[in-house]
Amino acid sequence: MNRTEALELVKDSISRVVPGADLDALGPDDSFRDALEMDSLDFLGFIEALSDRSGVRIEDEDTQRLTTLSGTADFLVARAG
Repeated sequence: MNRTEALELVKDSISRVVPGADLDALGPDDSFRDALEMDSLDFLGFIEALSDRSGVRIEDEDTQRLTTLSGTADFLVARAG
């Protein structure tokens, strides 16, 4: 998986949990959880969708790295490769 594919996967996974989210307004290092007002259940849904769609196992300790588009894409590229 390359970085572009990873970013698209992250955005699509967010959109599944927060329909209508304006992802174009997010910068690569903005906390999407704060910007999109995702509560803990939304964030858990995002993590589950991301793991299911990417095939990457995400541990509890990994979730702190998965708060920005850039950080999440980097995580996926490192784990999927």
